[in-house]
Amino acid sequence: MTETFVFKAVYLIFYATTIFIRYPYLKANRQNKIVASRKTTGEKILLGIATLGMALLPLVYIVTPWLDRFDYAVPLPGRIAGAVLLFFPVLWLFYRSHKDLGRNWSATLEIRDGHHIVSSGVYKHIRHPMYSSLWLGGWVLPLVLTNWVAGWSTLACFGILYFFRIDNEEKMMTSQFGEAYLAYKNRTKRLIPFVL
Repeated sequence: MTETFVFKAVYLIFYATTIFIRYPYLKANRQNKIVASRKTTGEKILLGIATLGMALLPLVYIVTPWLDRFDYAVPLPGRIAGAVLLFFPVLWLFYRSHKDLGRNWSATLEIRDGHHIVSSGVYKHIRHPMYSSLWLGGWVLPLVLTNWVAGWSTLACFGILYFFRIDNEEKMMTSQFGEAYLAYKNRTKRLIPFVL
C-alpha cells in the first residue's frame, strides 16, 4: 500500500463524512417552504464550479491516473498534519455550522419558512463559519492530495463561489431581517473571530 493510496483514502473518508454531516440537513430543508430566493442561473453556475473543484476533480484524481502527471511531493509529516487538520478543525467547524443552523441551512441563496438569524454557537462571533471551514479545508487539502489540479481545485473553485456569492448572501439576509441582521453584522466578523 503506497503513501499516495493512503492519503487518497483519507480524502475519501473526509469527503464521505462531509456528505454524512450534510445529508440530514439537506433532507430536512426540503420540507421547508421557500419564502425568498436568489437562486439565479449565475448561482447555479457557481454551485457547478464549486462541485467541480470540491468533488469531481479530486474524485477523478483518486479513481483514474489522468491527473497523476501533476503530482508533487510533500514530506510525510506535512501530509499527516494536513490529514489531522482536515479531520479536526475543518470537519468540526463544518459539523457545528450545520448543527447550529439546523433548518436554517440551505445550499443555495434561499430563505425558508421559519428562517431566523442564528447568533449562538459558532455563529456568535462569525457570520459564515461554514465558509471558514471550507476555506481552511481548501488550504489544507493540498497537503493530503498532493496534486496541482486535484489538491488545489477546492481552494480555487470555492474561492470563485465565495467571492461572487458572499455580498449577495449578506444583502439577502439584510433584505429579509433588516436592522436585526445589520446589528448582527456589526458585532461579528465574516470568517475569523475578532479578525476578518
